[in-house]
Amino acid sequence: MATPAAVAAAATTAPIFISTTTLRSILTHKTLVSHFQTTLPNASLSLSTPPRHSLSTSPNSTLLLMPSFSTSSSLPYIGVKLVTSHPQNSSLNLPGIHACYTLFSSITGQTLALFDATELTLFRTSSISALASSYLSRNDAHVLVIIGSGNLSPHLITAHLGVRPSIKRVIIWNRTPEKAAALADRLRGENGFDGVSFESNGCLEEVVGLGDIVSCATNSERELVRGLELKEGAHLDLVGSFKPTMKECDDEAIRRGRVFVDNEVALEEAGELVGAFERGVITRDDICGTLVELIKGDKLGRKNDKEITVFKSVGSGVVDVLTAQLVYETVKTDQIAQQ
Repeated sequence: MATPAAVAAAATTAPIFISTTTLRSILTHKTLVSHFQTTLPNASLSLSTPPRHSLSTSPNSTLLLMPSFSTSSSLPYIGVKLVTSHPQNSSLNLPGIHACYTLFSSITGQTLALFDATELTLFRTSSISALASSYLSRNDAHVLVIIGSGNLSPHLITAHLGVRPSIKRVIIWNRTPEKAAALADRLRGENGFDGVSFESNGCLEEVVGLGDIVSCATNSERELVRGLELKEGAHLDLVGSFKPTMKECDDEAIRRGRVFVDNEVALEEAGELVGAFERGVITRDDICGTLVELIKGDKLGRKNDKEITVFKSVGSGVVDVLTAQLVYETVKTDQIAQQ
């Protein structure tokens, strides 16, 4: 593959549009997990990522603006993602999250590429969860519980299976049982899941207690996972909340677990953590580390098979630009090779 600087230098004034079809033909969860593992530590040092702007566009809708930029020759990009969150879309049978992404050259300021970033967000979010799970879940995890059955859920399933091939049973729960059953039926018919059973279950309390890994991807503003129901040795993956009013688990889950975050912004935005701090359940000093610290080995992940671990992600412009980098450089390298 051509170097990032060479790719940037070869850019023309006309930006390219990278469609969802193209993105899917390039990305896999395994390759993205590997890309994050090798690039995140250095990228976190070279990228400037201002706090994202979260604007309420209506009582139930949010607009997020997520910029990130670097002048490093190994990552010569500026990226901006715009995200809309409309949870009420479920009643319209539409995704609740939509996004677009623009990638610029930090050398010339040119617009390099435009992405339909809805799929980009699904890939990067699920791959970050899976990467964290590779450090925090048990090596012999057998049962994966997915809470929520929206567009992110199948990505989470695929990503977690990629890092924990020991998983042989996937259980899906949703407030609307029919949606959970429909997703389980769909996954049973897809290739690539040999030896894995898919099922739905309408009893949340029972579902939580079965999971070696419990992954939540909802817009809930009330706790779903109760800490007392988590089994010994479970790993809790919290993906959904991105503002203080949202939460997917109760204080007991936070108190029982060794808590890690994708980045320090989670301490300001994640409702599960903000609420726990306010109520004195834990302090900021009780947070065990970030994903980058896990990758670098600065912080120890799972210590034994009995402890409960928690990973809370809120997303960042860093992982967006790294995902866009991988896709864009692959496309441009292919174009250069064909010339």
